[in-house]
Amino acid sequence: MKIIRVNMTDKKVVVEDVPKDYQALGGRGLTSIMINTEVPPTCDPLGPENKLIFAPGFLSGTSLVNTSRISVGAKSPLTGGIKESNAGGTCAAALGHLGITAIVIEGHAPQGELSFLRIDENGQASLVPAQTYQGVRTYELTENILGVYGKKTSVMCIGPAGEQRLPVASVQSSDVDGRPCRAAGRGGMGAVMGAKGLKALIVDQGGKSADAIADPEAFKEASRAVAKAVREHPMSGGMMPSLGTAGLVAPVNSMGAFPSYNARKGVLEGWEKISGEAMADLIKKRGGKTTHVGCSQCIVRCSNEFVDKDGKYVTSSLEYETIWSLGGMTGVEDLDTIARLDRLCDDIGVDTMSTGVAVAVALDAGHKPFGDPEAVISMVEEIGQNTGFGKILGNGPLAVGKHFNHSRVPVVKGQSIAAYDPRAMVGNGVTYATCPMGADHTAGNLVGEYLDKKLNPLNKEGQVETSRNLQIGIAAVDCTGMCFMASAALVEGDGADAFLKAINAKMGTQLNPDDIPAMGIRVIKAEKEFNAKAGFTEKDDRLPDFFYKEPLPPHNTVFPFSDQEIDSTFAKL
Repeated sequence: MKIIRVNMTDKKVVVEDVPKDYQALGGRGLTSIMINTEVPPTCDPLGPENKLIFAPGFLSGTSLVNTSRISVGAKSPLTGGIKESNAGGTCAAALGHLGITAIVIEGHAPQGELSFLRIDENGQASLVPAQTYQGVRTYELTENILGVYGKKTSVMCIGPAGEQRLPVASVQSSDVDGRPCRAAGRGGMGAVMGAKGLKALIVDQGGKSADAIADPEAFKEASRAVAKAVREHPMSGGMMPSLGTAGLVAPVNSMGAFPSYNARKGVLEGWEKISGEAMADLIKKRGGKTTHVGCSQCIVRCSNEFVDKDGKYVTSSLEYETIWSLGGMTGVEDLDTIARLDRLCDDIGVDTMSTGVAVAVALDAGHKPFGDPEAVISMVEEIGQNTGFGKILGNGPLAVGKHFNHSRVPVVKGQSIAAYDPRAMVGNGVTYATCPMGADHTAGNLVGEYLDKKLNPLNKEGQVETSRNLQIGIAAVDCTGMCFMASAALVEGDGADAFLKAINAKMGTQLNPDDIPAMGIRVIKAEKEFNAKAGFTEKDDRLPDFFYKEPLPPHNTVFPFSDQEIDSTFAKL
């Protein structure tokens, strides 16, 4: 176990053993606890005192399936609070194979100076001048990097938006095919990376110095049981391989909870044209891939390869949240346009969710009409071209609302909502309000509870408790490197037992089922503590006013919870 610290001010690279307080941590647990411990809460997110941390899960680099998620953490330039953004691809496994627990980027390079951080097959880290790549977009950049360092290389990089330090800038992560189409999108981690002067993290995939597994035989047995549970679960073994996350377009529209036209309606007119079923049919017709492995050791295969009418690759993977943000919110009902926008966002290096919502706010303010494909494409392209309006969009939905003096901005703590309207999925609204990192689509998403009929999405009963429990559970899962899509198979029954056994066999611990939520509680406490020191109060745990006042068609309901009910979510954490 080791931490690599890189000071961008003096170009010093130091390798240290993992301190006792950080041991047995990984992923989001490590990034959040390190940020809370080491970063001044009131610092400038784009200044030298902030730190950017890359942390694989503590199961990453093992043989356990679907454990190639990496957490990227810092103080967020979008929210002003703590942030962990999660990405798939290959980097987490590559770092795990090298026994690297975290990479901490500190200090601040001189304005305009760019570097790569290269980690070779022996785990040796060095800074490489990257000035010639200034302004280069992520697809061209990654292709060049793989040409120099070889195809068995993992890349996490920024595009022009990160160099411009825009708060919607993402960190793009390469997939198993070497394409920068996975993203740590939320919270502006790409802007922090750009402020540090780091263009790319480059990791050799040939490492053979992974941390030892305490009980290898028990780990193998538990790993087989975990894989069995994932394959047999209806979501991870059924819907995800066939339709991917886009399979949610139909049921969420059917529930009247698909925020459309800047959340003025709960159903997108013509949603059938952009559903998972429609996308699968189109991809098959054109010879693309409806089922695709995007991340190391994935057996869910929820990825896809979207191709154009000539069978040429456009993007991977076209996800539900992106179809919503760049389609539903903007009124665009054309998969080719949405796929083109997804590729453009990845190439520029921006979060598709915050970008789509920023565009939707501008459309709602009358800048251009909803549903105009070319208008939306031209607006997103302005971000990459660094125009004046592009900078406004790149500063996020709140900045767009301020520019147009338009108050209908669907954000919490500055971060846009996800693809579930809180007036029709009220428990998701509880999560949006109370998540320490702003409105979030993975922190405590209740959509599975609604689809399984365990909760009524319009009824207040059970929503606060379920949101709290899911947020705690996901915070724990995010420490391990396990994919969210596989985790649904591991929350109860044989899957949960096998997952706990795998953790204990890897770590040499004797955790019991109650210790997993305790792990999540520790993470959320650290995040809330940082935010409190940064100046956040309970008033920041609120949805925008229009969610309380404007009924959402077709149910014509509003978000029903009082401030006191929202504040009870983590009152006894």
